[in-house]
Amino acid sequence: MASLLAKVKTKLFIVAHRRTWGLLDGEYASVFRGRSLDYDDLREYVPGDEIRDIDWKATARHGSPLVKRYVATRKQTVLLVVDTGRSMAAVAESGEPKKSVAILVAGMLAYLAVRHGDHVGLVEGDATGSRLHEAKGTEAHLERLLRAIDRSCTLDAGPSRFADQLRYLADHVTKRCLVLVVSDDAALTEDDTALLRRIHAQHEILWVSVIDADPTAYQVRRAAQEVSDGSLLPAAVRGGGRLQTAYLEAADARRQALDAQLGALAITRAWVGSTSAAVSTVFTLLERQRRRAH
Repeated sequence: MASLLAKVKTKLFIVAHRRTWGLLDGEYASVFRGRSLDYDDLREYVPGDEIRDIDWKATARHGSPLVKRYVATRKQTVLLVVDTGRSMAAVAESGEPKKSVAILVAGMLAYLAVRHGDHVGLVEGDATGSRLHEAKGTEAHLERLLRAIDRSCTLDAGPSRFADQLRYLADHVTKRCLVLVVSDDAALTEDDTALLRRIHAQHEILWVSVIDADPTAYQVRRAAQEVSDGSLLPAAVRGGGRLQTAYLEAADARRQALDAQLGALAITRAWVGSTSAAVSTVFTLLERQRRRAH
């Protein structure tokens, strides 16, 4: 089997031109600027210190500006949380397997993390259970994580129930992480939103939704199949015309609802429908997170 990490690198170094790669690498670094630091103590302000580091309450008590001093921690942990249920064995907007898009997006961010000396772990699963893969900082380990996603995303997998993976994250991962969520574009329930609010209080979350193919589109009409039970979609569903318009409107409304839900939680998010858009999606995601953080 060809290396999945090699495919990620190819997309980064060949498909993305040199300037794009440099910007992407820089955006990753900027997201973590100041994030790998733990509070140590206070010291007197000196010209050149960041205004945001001033401890205003301590300054008021002391009578002169005091800034927070930090000590660096050794590693960041990036945790991939990926839906590997049956829905991810379906087809993406581009006609490619959704899992191929998910692997590429997750692999790009994970590879950037490993390049910067960070560790990468994985939570993946479906309605039958969730699995935690420990965090390590080597390319060989990253290849194993990507293969785990690829191996799990099949039509024989259990139904997707991404809330289970979120709940597993909330209950089993206590160390603060940068969490990259890769799932489909389904809207969240009220329970999901409450769970995400709890997770986001502890972890930093980036969210990528893989867009489903349009089953009414011409290129998938002959093969439009329901992944839950393998049945072909009725001919009427694959007929295009007004039905296609209604489907697209419903899909757009669903994505807008998810965008509003994640936006209300201040979670940085992006949508991707093809492997060709993976580089720009990851770049956009990191750029938005940097702007939010600063």
